[in-house]
Amino acid sequence: MTDLKFEDALARLEQIVHTLEAGNLPLEESLKAFEEGIALARHCAKYLEEAERRIELLTKDEAGLLKREPFTWEGEEPGQ
Repeated sequence: MTDLKFEDALARLEQIVHTLEAGNLPLEESLKAFEEGIALARHCAKYLEEAERRIELLTKDEAGLLKREPFTWEGEEPGQ
C-alpha cells in the first residue's frame, strides 16, 4: 500500500464506504471491506501527516525558524 497514491486510496475508501452503507454485503465481506477501509484511512492520514511536515519545512524563515500561520485562501480571512 506504500506505493498507492493518496487520491487513489481516498477514491477506494469512498467506494468502500458507499458499499458498506448500502448494506448488501454478507457479514464476512463487510468485515473484510471494513478492514481494508481502516488500512486505507490510516494510509491517507499518514500521507497527510507527511505532507504537513514537508510544508512546515518549506515555511521556515531565513533564520530557520518555523513560522506557523494558518493556511488561508487568497481573499479569505484567517479563522474562516
